[in-house]
Amino acid sequence: MGKTVLIHPTYFPNIAHFIVMHEADEIVFEVKDFFEKQTYRNRAYIHGAHGKQLLTVPVRHAKSLSKKTSDQAEIVNDRNWLRHHWKSIETAYRTSPYFEFYEDDLLPFFHKKYEKLVDLNIQSISLIFNLLGWEKKVRFTEEYIKSPSGMLDFRYLVDAKKDHDYIKKLEPYTQVFSDRNGFIPDLSFLDLLFMEGPASIEYLKKHKNLMVP
Repeated sequence: MGKTVLIHPTYFPNIAHFIVMHEADEIVFEVKDFFEKQTYRNRAYIHGAHGKQLLTVPVRHAKSLSKKTSDQAEIVNDRNWLRHHWKSIETAYRTSPYFEFYEDDLLPFFHKKYEKLVDLNIQSISLIFNLLGWEKKVRFTEEYIKSPSGMLDFRYLVDAKKDHDYIKKLEPYTQVFSDRNGFIPDLSFLDLLFMEGPASIEYLKKHKNLMVP
């Protein structure tokens, strides 16, 4: 029987998410929980010249948002935030070993307009899957399941405010600004991809037993 994991679709997910998804035969994306602020649902971190740099997707914070499910969260598109994100990524990683290798494949993503956060996040994940040559069986929750059966529950990884135990166990790899900032673990997978390229998969394999549901 294959391994099925339950996990949130986040914006250019961090390395932990990809460790989990790499080991999965089937991925079930949680989209029917109540939306919460300050999570990886609408944020990602990269390694900038001054350290850990936040990229935030602007979401419509109506009073009723807390009562909406994650797949109902709407993006605010009154400013060119996606191109700003790309500029920040380009500034941070232009000198990395694999930025130019992936640049042309990534650039179109940042010139589109997305209305729903879930669509943006799924597209960012699908894009990385394509770059890695992954083919995964994917489905979405149709209702919120408090206590899942028959799947490993990794929904806790969406919490961006908690210092998870696994973070201390992630092996360092060379980062663009390691010389000035040291190693910053568990950033967006983009950080690992730009530094290690196809070898990113080997990094994930090294940590396959690290994540605990």
